[in-house]
Amino acid sequence: MTEIDPITLAVLAGRMEQIADEMDATLFRSAFNPIIAEAHDASHGLYHATTGDTLVQGKSGLPIFVGVMAFAVKAVIEKAAENGDLADGDIYIFNDAHMGGTHLSDMRLVRPYFRDGQLFCYLASVGHWHDVGGAVPGNYNPVATDAFQEAFILPPVRIVRAGEVQTDIIDILMRNTRLPQSAQGDLNGQLGALDLGVKRLDELLDSYGAETIRSALDALGHRAEALMRSELEALPDGRWEAEDFLDNDGITDAPLPIKVALEIEGDRMMLDFDGTAPVTAGPVNIALPTAVATAYVAIKHIFPVLPANAGVMRPIEVRVPEGSLLAAEFPAPVGGYTETILRMIDVIFSAFAQVSPERAVANAYGTINALSIAGKRANGAPWVMFSFYGGGHGGSVESDGLNHGNAPISTATIPPLEILEAAYPVMFRQWALRPDSAGPGQHRGGLGAIYEIELLEEQAEAFLFGERGRYAPRGIAGGGDADLNVFTYEQSDGWHTPPFTSKMRGMKLARGQSVRLETPGGGGYGPPGDRDAAAVARDVALGYLTPQHADVVYGTAWQEIAR
Repeated sequence: MTEIDPITLAVLAGRMEQIADEMDATLFRSAFNPIIAEAHDASHGLYHATTGDTLVQGKSGLPIFVGVMAFAVKAVIEKAAENGDLADGDIYIFNDAHMGGTHLSDMRLVRPYFRDGQLFCYLASVGHWHDVGGAVPGNYNPVATDAFQEAFILPPVRIVRAGEVQTDIIDILMRNTRLPQSAQGDLNGQLGALDLGVKRLDELLDSYGAETIRSALDALGHRAEALMRSELEALPDGRWEAEDFLDNDGITDAPLPIKVALEIEGDRMMLDFDGTAPVTAGPVNIALPTAVATAYVAIKHIFPVLPANAGVMRPIEVRVPEGSLLAAEFPAPVGGYTETILRMIDVIFSAFAQVSPERAVANAYGTINALSIAGKRANGAPWVMFSFYGGGHGGSVESDGLNHGNAPISTATIPPLEILEAAYPVMFRQWALRPDSAGPGQHRGGLGAIYEIELLEEQAEAFLFGERGRYAPRGIAGGGDADLNVFTYEQSDGWHTPPFTSKMRGMKLARGQSVRLETPGGGGYGPPGDRDAAAVARDVALGYLTPQHADVVYGTAWQEIAR
């Protein structure tokens, strides 16, 4: 193995990250659907030739895909071994979430990269397609009881065989979507990103040689492991626990516990989720690959210096009990995976706040509020507006939480209302910060948001998959909890709320009627009594706090400054 000096290693790490970043940018600029093009719900990376482990991931893609895509590549490695004829120019495609994690809307493309006739590594692309069949447009079916009710399921198959596109596979894909033009555009964008990745890898290996790059990849894994061990050694040994709840599974209206025990011993950590609810009938389950990847995302937030490399996880054991909703097996429904992984991150943050509160962040708003509105235009053409919505992030030792941010599972952005209004027959009556929604604290949480969306077409149906309607985002280190999630929809006799609070299918809307989301803020950090009165007065002046709420949670000292 070639020895690499630190400067060369840093240069090569930057070059390889740039390859993944450029693949990200290629898809973002060419995708047809705004979930990828605007929200950046996609990711690209380089993966180990034999293990599938993550070597490099783009900085613009979703962090949850770092660990998940390793499982996706492993699934392709196993499939290729079964076939026994992996060739240069092959590209596998699939969306089976129980093999590759997340949910069925995420379409994965995996391509082997050969150098001098030998397999060198894998390139992979994943993107959230707008619609892949199933019972609900946009695929977030809040009452699904198996995966078949969520979307069309595709196991790993070759969409390109030795460079030749398999048009019959494309025909099957396009027949199983309500929006084939969007799907075709996204597919072409992903294929283009993989082509670019191959080109850039060729250039890199031409410059440095395969042996040097292979050594660099091994060195990056060892460095990531060493960094993680160093971070853990600086922490006290011990065991800490945290528990939180999902509102329900959409089928049975009962809370579902998510529990973790965090143990640190020397340079090792264990995350044990024993005590978590069993597999549910409804779609809040996640597959084991998703659970492991979520643990990585939480760890990356707590230790931001760590790279996007599988070596980070070598000193960490993630124990997920069999039969739990964190280790669901096919065909259990997993469409609402986002809500469950957000709760996993919340409990890891809450447990770690007991270890080292200065490193932790209070709970963020904890739901993407997957809202789909679908119908037909006057000319009969179908339309599906699927999007996710923001809320407040948790306070920390350094600052107040971010107002109206995206969920901590991603670096995605919330699509602008101008884009949504231009693409779909809707109008936003309101898009604003939600006063009094932040958890109080020495450093308060960020504010949630208010979205009110009016239908401009003759009729449509709305579907909501959310959370935090009954269990508020929590503060840490003495900070207070944020406000709950509130969803209402308009009918001829006034406004209504879903029976299950945060989930509902098939809300009929007529022209001029609206749906309204009031999203949670983030939890607070530190005792509210320690908050500077000037900061409270500023929040009141900005409209973040009403005077009445400020008096209740912070006292009246701010009034002297306001005068």
